[in-house]
Amino acid sequence: MHHLHTISATAALFLMIVATACGGTPAPAQATTTPIPTNAPTAEPTNTVEAILSIDGEVIADTGGENLWEEFDPSNFSNPTMIDNQWFPLQPGMQYIFEGVTEEGGESIPHRVTITITDLTKVIDGVRTVVTWDQDFSADMLVETELAFFAQDDDGNVWRLGEYPEVYDEFGKFVEAPAWISGLKGARAGIIMTANPQLGDPSYSQGWAPAVDFTDRGQVDQMGQQTCVPIDCYENVLVIAESSQSEPDAIQLKYYAPGVGNVRVGWRGADATKETLELVEVIQLSPDALEEVRAQALELEKRAFEISKEVYAYTLPMEPLTP
Repeated sequence: MHHLHTISATAALFLMIVATACGGTPAPAQATTTPIPTNAPTAEPTNTVEAILSIDGEVIADTGGENLWEEFDPSNFSNPTMIDNQWFPLQPGMQYIFEGVTEEGGESIPHRVTITITDLTKVIDGVRTVVTWDQDFSADMLVETELAFFAQDDDGNVWRLGEYPEVYDEFGKFVEAPAWISGLKGARAGIIMTANPQLGDPSYSQGWAPAVDFTDRGQVDQMGQQTCVPIDCYENVLVIAESSQSEPDAIQLKYYAPGVGNVRVGWRGADATKETLELVEVIQLSPDALEEVRAQALELEKRAFEISKEVYAYTLPMEPLTP
């Protein structure tokens, strides 16, 4: 449920060079059952700039003077898998189903997203994360499936530390897997939800991975709103406006209800897909259903190790969450 953008071949090559300089190129993976993480020391690039990349006069990333990424400190995560931020709670075994539409070629296409909080964890950049498994359907065809990794710091901020998405075409054929993992290939963790969001707060990076053009940012847009979706009506709703460095005028609006999390998705500005989603069902999975989810998430990770040899192959496998 994030923006994926296409850049020119020249820009992509330049981004790969920058990412290699920032994050280093890992040595080839050894032929072992368990991948070997590689964390070679690298030079730190400048964080705060007006424009980080300009190719043929085109600004690829413009922050307006704000930090490109957030300062991430693994020592500030003493209980990272306990994610109880009131705006973004992640309880293993919960499944959220959203329905809506996107616009493609002037047509409104039915869209469904299923987000499941698994009982799996994964250590990324020195922090144990909670794993979510997302499925994105367009006109009942699976177009994207994704593992995403979240952790809550000691101040109550929820961080996103990486993603492994698989994208498919309209015939179900694999297209790409633009994975990013904090600490590898120049990627940096970002904040998906702050502990105490307030109007007037500066925007913040939700993750920084220019090698795959992931430069999403969030900012508090509205507070104290009311919204009704098929499952319920909610008061005191928080609205976060999300955009990216390459398409700053394409705004995705996410509505968060306290104690529930995301309940609605809307848009504003130059968002080409004009995606809208509403929460239609919340399910507490049975032990058997959760076991099936776990198996499918592990199968997806198995493919990740094979497909994403330059990024995901340098991480440790997911593990069951322990009390």
